[in-house]
Amino acid sequence: MLIKLYEQNTNLKDIGKVVSILKDGGIIIYPTDTVYAMGCDALNVRAVEKICKIKGINPQKSNLSIICPDLSNISEYAKVNNSVFKLMKRNLPGPFTFILNATTNLPKIYKNRKEVGIRVPDNAITLKLVGELGNPILTTSVRDKDDIRQYSTDPELIDEEYGDLVDLVVDGGFGGLEPSTIVNCTGEEIEIMRQGKGMLLE
Repeated sequence: MLIKLYEQNTNLKDIGKVVSILKDGGIIIYPTDTVYAMGCDALNVRAVEKICKIKGINPQKSNLSIICPDLSNISEYAKVNNSVFKLMKRNLPGPFTFILNATTNLPKIYKNRKEVGIRVPDNAITLKLVGELGNPILTTSVRDKDDIRQYSTDPELIDEEYGDLVDLVVDGGFGGLEPSTIVNCTGEEIEIMRQGKGMLLE
């Protein structure tokens, strides 16, 4: 199923339909400020396991990332000191994934690595969805099968490819090609693990 949402004018009725699917443990594909992503309610373990199976992700070996609506409740899910919080505040919302030490509030599936990626994308559709859901959204990028260096950008083609595997594809227009910049904040020094779309403001 494909549903059209506009970043400049998000229809609350359609947002409600998407959020209802998430609350029921459904899997969606949706736009971000970088590439299209697959997501679910991050606190629904069965939904998280389903995404890991679809994407072939081993949660014990892969970092899992979540999307939050803002930084107001970030300490619920990740341990963050003042300097890292200020760094995130300077750069978010934006195309970054900040790797932080996870708290005990996340389901056990996240704690095998004891780390969690935090995203607050600069995309009105995504922020509206996660805000209305009331829980973080697990997020993992959608990639083209034939070329792992490229990401799917056309929501209609994404629907053709993944429509049978997920409950809904949100068409928010064409997506980008550059992934987020990954910033590791778990050690004493801040480390850029992958330079993507975001240029970090120190």
